[in-house]
Amino acid sequence: MVWFKAFVSGFLATLIFHQGLFALFYLAGMVPVAPFNMTPVPPFGIPAVVSLAFFGGLWGIVLWALLGSLAGVRFWLGHVIVGAIGPTAVAMLVVFPLKDLEASAQTWVGGLLLNGFWGLGVAIFMYFLQRKKG
Repeated sequence: MVWFKAFVSGFLATLIFHQGLFALFYLAGMVPVAPFNMTPVPPFGIPAVVSLAFFGGLWGIVLWALLGSLAGVRFWLGHVIVGAIGPTAVAMLVVFPLKDLEASAQTWVGGLLLNGFWGLGVAIFMYFLQRKKG
């Protein structure tokens, strides 16, 4: 059940934290594309934001596997740091070249900020989903 909670945490953190900060960047004129991209993506034709959230859910499982046993400041900082570095490195070093996109200093910094905030979101959701009742 904890792995499902980790997936849900990553999925929701993508939609709320990642895309929320991306929306602020867009409104500030810092990025040229709008958040919550509904363009269908192959192979199933689902909206890009849903695909992104699915992979955010998978990353949520990775974060829980690596950091689930931590507590206190280590738990929170671990999620922010690993959340920032892991997905950003994979995006810039694997996904961007596969899609023939350029990885610049700006995309690295933006990715670290977005994914660090996403990692904080995962930690928040996991904290509340794992709390013992009573």
